[in-house]
Amino acid sequence: MLYPYKNMNPNIHETVYVAKSADIIGNVEIDEQSSVWFQAVIRGDVAPTKIGKRVSVQDATVIHQSPNLPVIVEDDVTIGHQVTLHSGIIRKNALIGMGSIILDGAEIGENAYLGAGSLVPPGKKIPPHTLAFGRPAKVVRKLTEKDYEEMERIIQSYIEKGKYYKNNIG
Repeated sequence: MLYPYKNMNPNIHETVYVAKSADIIGNVEIDEQSSVWFQAVIRGDVAPTKIGKRVSVQDATVIHQSPNLPVIVEDDVTIGHQVTLHSGIIRKNALIGMGSIILDGAEIGENAYLGAGSLVPPGKKIPPHTLAFGRPAKVVRKLTEKDYEEMERIIQSYIEKGKYYKNNIG
């Protein structure tokens, strides 16, 4: 469901799939071929949230902000199930593993992979092209070609699922 907040309305590209049980509130922009899955909540009632092209925001994810700290998710990002993203920046082609928590001012680099269940503390930067994992998240290695292939497979599968659900399920 889309909700206005004060004079701010979500701006959702017409190709985006939004599950009926997802809630998107206020100053939120979502670009083409992205998808927002079941019971996800994206609140733009404190600062803006900008989500790029071909991003999947998976089931039960929560996205919110602190004052003057917007959420920025660049193109081709996968945000796994039950992620909490609070005033962070996710650079293009990154993958955020399920159950991870990303806190204010943290940044996940381009083509980075954050392992499931990780905690990225406020202000921490995960470098591009690395796998980071843990609580707190630490870089464990550089990504391999196999990692990049799997990340691309996931992006493409959610683009296709989003199209299917939008056209066949509603």
